[in-house]
Amino acid sequence: MTALAAAHRNPAPIALALALSLGAAVSLGITRFAYALLLPVMKSDLGWSYTLAGAMNTVNAAGYLAGALVTPWLLRRLGASRVLLWGSLLASVFMALSGFFVAAAPLLLQRLLAGVASGFVFIAGGLLAARLGARSPRQAGLLLGLYYGGVGWGIALSALGVPLLLEATRGMPHGWAWAWWGLALVCVAATAGMVWPARALQEKEAPAQSIQALKPDLTHRFPWWGMGWALAGYTLFGVGYIGYMTFVIALLREQGTGAGEITLFYTLLGLAVVASARIWARLLDRARGGGALALLNALLGVATIAPALTGDWPVVIASGLLFGGVFLSLVASTTAFVRHNLPPAQWAAGISAFTILFAFGQIVGPTAVGWIADGPGGLARGLVYSAGALWLGALAAWRQRPLAQRAMSAD
Repeated sequence: MTALAAAHRNPAPIALALALSLGAAVSLGITRFAYALLLPVMKSDLGWSYTLAGAMNTVNAAGYLAGALVTPWLLRRLGASRVLLWGSLLASVFMALSGFFVAAAPLLLQRLLAGVASGFVFIAGGLLAARLGARSPRQAGLLLGLYYGGVGWGIALSALGVPLLLEATRGMPHGWAWAWWGLALVCVAATAGMVWPARALQEKEAPAQSIQALKPDLTHRFPWWGMGWALAGYTLFGVGYIGYMTFVIALLREQGTGAGEITLFYTLLGLAVVASARIWARLLDRARGGGALALLNALLGVATIAPALTGDWPVVIASGLLFGGVFLSLVASTTAFVRHNLPPAQWAAGISAFTILFAFGQIVGPTAVGWIADGPGGLARGLVYSAGALWLGALAAWRQRPLAQRAMSAD
């Protein structure tokens, strides 16, 4: 039976995954990556250095790390559905508050708090997506890809909406504030859209099963060392990719790219994220070791270095399409790794482990690239360093082997 026929006969998993993907749109697509569109105008208006501009995403990643550390505790007490919805609502509030300040300190605080809330949303949504995939194992890779592909919808909506708001408020003092408020409204609408999948997945899971799934697995120790190469590769992914997503728009503006072309570039990048769910679904279903993580890291490095080497428009577009088509599938590959290699009782811990180290990488990446960009070579040199981190991550992930003793209990 083809995937299309299966979806026609049983559309519920596909529909649930698509609705659930609004959580990924809020947690990363809007809460984090929309900032790249605002960075150039805020830097110019407020007199920031690139180091300070990068620090805005560094503290967002630090908040994300704090959220990731707290999320397992919240999951055990509130359940994934409640954590998803409350986290998304909090993210909406903190995004709106960012439009009320111009001083660096309160803006850094708002980015920190938005990061905490996005950590709640991303992990809770990823856990629900993994459980949805467990109920439909033949579609598991596609369902995970659809969830993570929601980040692309957030990027595309931001790419289309933020420039319009910036243009409409041109000449107004701190007109960029209206973009923050507009993004907050989109987050509120997405939160409302997630009520159905959150309730549906909560209803489908028997209470005893839900409680058991969130208890720690006492029969097996968590295999930190066994997962070491994959965790290292994912940490370096966090270091490398965030430099591109924070500064690529600023680099394009420096290279003289027009506003319309930048909107097209970022919109296509977001749509490529959505399409990646289909492109890499089979790889995520098959790859039990670090092969998928290694391949996707290597491709991401190519996409990252391309605009640093040349501002030619075809190369820039190819970079955005390749980056968008890879980077969230790389995130999905870690959830697939957890699902393949760990028992269900350890899924929440496994997803959290990858998310925590991912957050460490993201904390380092933006400020490091911003610091490099403030020196000789500028932003282009910073992206070269980002590409190097991604290629090191590919080498590390390539050494990861399946956890054979866990695979059978996970499936």
